[in-house]
Amino acid sequence: MGPLFTATESIFQIVPETMAASSSTILCNASESDLCRDDSAAFLLKLVAIASILLAGAAGVAIPLIGRNRRFLQTDSSLFVAAKAFAAGVILATGFVHMLAGGTEALNNPCLPEFPWSKFPFPGFFAMVAALITLLVDFMGTQYYERKQEREAAHQSDEQPGREQSPGGIVVPVVVEGGNDDDKVFGEEASGGIHIVGIHAHAAHHTHSHSQGHGSCDGHQKIEIGHAHGHGHSHGGLELGSGARHVVVSQVLELGIVSHSIIIGISLGVSQSPCTIRPLIAALSFHQFFEGFALGGCISQAQFKNKSATIMACFFALTTPIGIGIGTAVASSFNSHSVGALVTEGILDSLSAGILVYMALVDLIAADFLSKRMSCNFRLQIVSYMMLFLGAGLMSSLAIWA
Repeated sequence: MGPLFTATESIFQIVPETMAASSSTILCNASESDLCRDDSAAFLLKLVAIASILLAGAAGVAIPLIGRNRRFLQTDSSLFVAAKAFAAGVILATGFVHMLAGGTEALNNPCLPEFPWSKFPFPGFFAMVAALITLLVDFMGTQYYERKQEREAAHQSDEQPGREQSPGGIVVPVVVEGGNDDDKVFGEEASGGIHIVGIHAHAAHHTHSHSQGHGSCDGHQKIEIGHAHGHGHSHGGLELGSGARHVVVSQVLELGIVSHSIIIGISLGVSQSPCTIRPLIAALSFHQFFEGFALGGCISQAQFKNKSATIMACFFALTTPIGIGIGTAVASSFNSHSVGALVTEGILDSLSAGILVYMALVDLIAADFLSKRMSCNFRLQIVSYMMLFLGAGLMSSLAIWA
């Protein structure tokens, strides 16, 4: 009785394991197996997704670019700062909740070999590497543009003494004699920054004009002239790198957004399940609109020429629809559970997460929330923090459906 019972028990243990292994093998070798699969309905929904996401992305990136000629939507308006905070929350949640979670799910899939994928936390590692590389690119790009603008400014000053050139090709007079009621250097924004990069701003302001006992928030001025004579140099308190920073931020942010837009587009395109595609249409349209708004704001602040700004905006708006088209074209032969597809998806998702988290925290949130303008406007602080948390919360909640 004992040996027979033991043999029977071992059979009951082996059979479920064998069935699980065989079902796992079938799953990993098959393409999509879904009770909701309907190829014709899925194809129509993909066309709807392309149109909806294209319009949402184009509208999001266009509003800040068109609005720079409208007072209430200019990049130094409070409305723009609050909307940009919401968009930053969306991008932050996209990196943490969607991309990093997607990369973790792909690289922990049971269809992957146990070694090396289950022996090391690759998703977090790839995200960290991407963030560090983004920091390096951020730094080197800023240095490059500052040196380039120094050379352009020096050449411009040789041709037109007393005038310097701003990053966007706009000639801005820098030497200003006293007499203004608000004691601002000409070219200074309301936020306190100056769009002059890598040059010696020979502002004819004296120390006494900035040291009359005013509070640190008067005029939101971030300029501290350390010389008693009339020349404030760039190694003082002048924030002369803001223009170059905006140029680099816009380009790196577009790189991060485009890389994951391709991924999510292909993921939607290869799906043949209407039950999967329907919630993705709404989620990705919302997502692309506010990512586009943040990118458009950075492009506007970088003061690109109209042609360059249009090219960057179109490139962003078209990326996800192109990804959907690619996914649709390969859907019949694509196996989302193959080792190659899982590894590629996991690595790209993790890298995108690192880029987006870095850009959201460093170049969007920290740049605005630690600025003098924010610290001097309590109402703007409250609204901006509310919008930041709202954007992050809404984008995170979309993970329930997509």
